[in-house]
Amino acid sequence: MQKIIVTGGAGFVGSHIVDALVAAGYAVHVVDNLSAGKKENVNAKAFLHVVDIRDKEKLIPIFENVEYVFHEAAFPRVQYSIDNPIETNEINVTGLLNVLEASRINKVKRVIFASSSSVYGDQKIIPWIETMQESPISPYGAQKHIGEIYCKLYAEIYGLETVCLRYLNVYGPRQNGEGEYAGVIAKFLDFKKENRSLTITGDGKQTRDFIYIGDAVKANLLALKSEKVGKGETLNIGSGLGTSINHLAELIGGKVEYVKSRLESKNSVSDITKAKNLLNWQPIVSIEEGVGEMKKGT
Repeated sequence: MQKIIVTGGAGFVGSHIVDALVAAGYAVHVVDNLSAGKKENVNAKAFLHVVDIRDKEKLIPIFENVEYVFHEAAFPRVQYSIDNPIETNEINVTGLLNVLEASRINKVKRVIFASSSSVYGDQKIIPWIETMQESPISPYGAQKHIGEIYCKLYAEIYGLETVCLRYLNVYGPRQNGEGEYAGVIAKFLDFKKENRSLTITGDGKQTRDFIYIGDAVKANLLALKSEKVGKGETLNIGSGLGTSINHLAELIGGKVEYVKSRLESKNSVSDITKAKNLLNWQPIVSIEEGVGEMKKGT
């Protein structure tokens, strides 16, 4: 059995990747400090190492005899990074660098890095395409962009295969709906369950490219073996469609309350042609189907 590591494997996206890898017959090792992830999310057939990615010396022996690494561990909140730029840099940049170093030292074949569409910032042209000049408007976006640069450098200098998946708004079961910085769909579902108003920032006309977790996981598994990537390529992983927050609220149903807008992109829609071509990947779950599945679980 090939040994694979998933950092952040107790979290939302990471735990779903772990499930898919276990089902495919891999020996999966999860590295997670459980600060945001939950132990109960970890597949019973996976090996859990409660280790912080900021601790390089503890990472190195765990990476022995590993063939592939999915780096999902991060602090993925824009506003939190604005309030706490140093802490999030240590996790999102230094943590990634530690993972790349542990991979290089142990001769890992490929690292799949969970990047973010936050690297684009507030672009004037829609849809966002990978050839655009990155223009992050938050420390989080800058940190993910720096991570992409490091991945490309490690491929070029050290021969460590890397690929960067720029997630759009991934949603699905196990997404955290708690706290100020929660995913909007999970938060809306929690609010509806509690008979609270769905809080929308600004006028609600801003659009987001929502991608269902199952489709995002398929992209990751295809990135594992695709012979067309490995040199630090950046690929958008989204639906290629924009959904307004107002429409999202309509799908979920319930009372709506509008509050002051905050620092964020007005519209985010991705061009996913590159991922289709290099990974032979195609998202199949619509926002209506995905939200419907989540509503069944509430």
